[in-house]
Amino acid sequence: MKLDQQHVVVTGGGTGVGAEIARAFSQAGALVTIMGRREEPLRAQGLPYEICDVTDAEAVRAAFDAARAVRGPVTVVVANAGAAESEPFARMSAASLQAMLAVNVTGVFNTWQAALPDMQAAGTGRMIAVASTAGLKGYPYVAGYAAAKHGVIGLTRALALELAPMGVTVNAICPSFVETPMLERSIETIVDKTGMSPEEAAKSLKKGNPQKRFIQTDEVAGTALWLCSDAARSVNGHALSLSGGEI
Repeated sequence: MKLDQQHVVVTGGGTGVGAEIARAFSQAGALVTIMGRREEPLRAQGLPYEICDVTDAEAVRAAFDAARAVRGPVTVVVANAGAAESEPFARMSAASLQAMLAVNVTGVFNTWQAALPDMQAAGTGRMIAVASTAGLKGYPYVAGYAAAKHGVIGLTRALALELAPMGVTVNAICPSFVETPMLERSIETIVDKTGMSPEEAAKSLKKGNPQKRFIQTDEVAGTALWLCSDAARSVNGHALSLSGGEI
């Protein structure tokens, strides 16, 4: 697959990993549309954008219709939008679990369904989810998030088999802690709850990575680009761990 002039949609494209992925695809010559809930960070990227909440299927379909009307059929879709909440399981509510499932699983489902007709018509395409190592193993205090990301991996593997005969590949990228504003908020939460210094809190999160470091956004973006290359045309149904060897 050559990315020049191909239409790529990235959800959660206003900040962090999504913004880095969008920039990487744009630099590779793709026509990129970023999507998200808040206009200000989307506008700041300097790329075409559509505002939508990925948990709202109708809003997602409308955003895709608007994007394809200007930039053509969608060839690549990166379902990156997500959220994480941390709390002990005993204090979790059904509502907090549903919130994690809505954005992290239903959001991927809505995004991929909106992109699928273009790929079916073309007989080719790439579907990518930005999941997490929490989709491959358990972590304490994030049961809802881990359950949701495990759901993303199941969706990826099932859809990969279903769409393989029509030339579409479906894969998930599973980074461990990525150095983003979301991670900064997690560190702030640890500091508030434990009295650790920010340095100590960061070290506690890095210890699970054998390389003792955080994953960088360019590593996730580079993996997404590779999954869209001809070299990865047989890579399908995988959950690719970016974790320094943790999994």
